[in-house]
Amino acid sequence: PRALMSRINAILRRNASDESDSSAQDKIEIADLVIDRDSFLVYRGEKKIVLAKKEFELLYLLASKPNKVFTREQILKSIWEDSVVVTNRTIDVHIRKLREKIGDDYVTTVKGVGYKFDKE
Repeated sequence: PRALMSRINAILRRNASDESDSSAQDKIEIADLVIDRDSFLVYRGEKKIVLAKKEFELLYLLASKPNKVFTREQILKSIWEDSVVVTNRTIDVHIRKLREKIGDDYVTTVKGVGYKFDKE
């Protein structure tokens, strides 16, 4: 019964995110960073940055609400499905790889809470 409820909740969450995706913006432009959801590409100035799918989803999530702190639990629920076992270290590794590719200026760690995208 728990597994069934977990799958039902995952499907409902996916359907809710599909509906909200249609109203979400396709491009986010903050400072010199452009996040293009249609092509799954990120541009920093004139430089094109190719990210892995989960890295892109993580960046898009954080950048969709600049300066809002996302807890690890919120990130896990938004990006990874319930059926996948993901630890807090997995999120840390994805954040580290994201910082390596786009620079340290954008994603900030809020100790003991989570991560946020700095608008400035």
